[in-house]
Amino acid sequence: MDAVGSNNSTSPDQRALDSLRSQAARDPRGAARQTAVQFESLFNQMVLKSMRDATPQTETSQGQETFTAMLDQQFSRQLAGRPGGLADMLEKQLTQHMQKLPEAAPANLNPPVPDNLTATTPAAPAQATAPATAPTPRNRAEAFLQQMLPYAQEAERQTGVPASFILGQAGLESGWGKGEIRNPDGSNSYNLFGIKATRGWEGASTSVTTTEYAGGNAYKHKAAFRSYGSYSEAFADYARLLASHPRYGNVVRQAGTAEAFAGGMQRAGYATDPHYASKLARTIHMAQSLQRATPT
Repeated sequence: MDAVGSNNSTSPDQRALDSLRSQAARDPRGAARQTAVQFESLFNQMVLKSMRDATPQTETSQGQETFTAMLDQQFSRQLAGRPGGLADMLEKQLTQHMQKLPEAAPANLNPPVPDNLTATTPAAPAQATAPATAPTPRNRAEAFLQQMLPYAQEAERQTGVPASFILGQAGLESGWGKGEIRNPDGSNSYNLFGIKATRGWEGASTSVTTTEYAGGNAYKHKAAFRSYGSYSEAFADYARLLASHPRYGNVVRQAGTAEAFAGGMQRAGYATDPHYASKLARTIHMAQSLQRATPT
């Protein structure tokens, strides 16, 4: 029940860049500090990614790689801007280079109307020139959580398991939606939880190659997974699994913390990955953090 493949990202937050550009246009000197901190954060991400790439690693899931990229991005931001760091040196250099810049002229609130344009003539609409940017792992996770929250809340009512735990598991298994299982015709199976089509399943199914573990070693294996008609069906089936299967009874009853829930899921045999509990607990904490940071 492991998700498949993802790419780490060192892309800066687009909203932060837009804010920085806006401030730099108004006050270049005042934006020097923020520019230096942003650059140090990006540099830190590149260093972390290079270190991970240079370290031999076992097979990783889609959700784990996405979570690692998000964690690196968070660490990089926390480390950037500390006294005596790279940002201080960059700020000093930027300030020195801008000493000769002229002061910004105040905005003209009443610009003259050109001779060939009357005051009532509408200006031509501005052409969009900024290229579209790929979503960062954090943005992808935020969008995933917002989309799936109503289904997770309904599953919480059916099982008693907190919605954030359910969202964290869906995020881990599907790589925040990026690694969703597809049917042979390319359509979506909506199987966000990696639930297999075991004996007794009477619905549709699709076979895909997945990563399993035996004796702590990863290997590729082709398995049949359940295919649903909607996300609502997927969450409802996941809720039925937790509520009715004997293996998960204790997990549901003892789901007081992310660690307790994640450890219970691993002991119940939800996945063969020996590190599944720690991965799931971290992803749940990430889901909780993003929910708190996202305005409702």
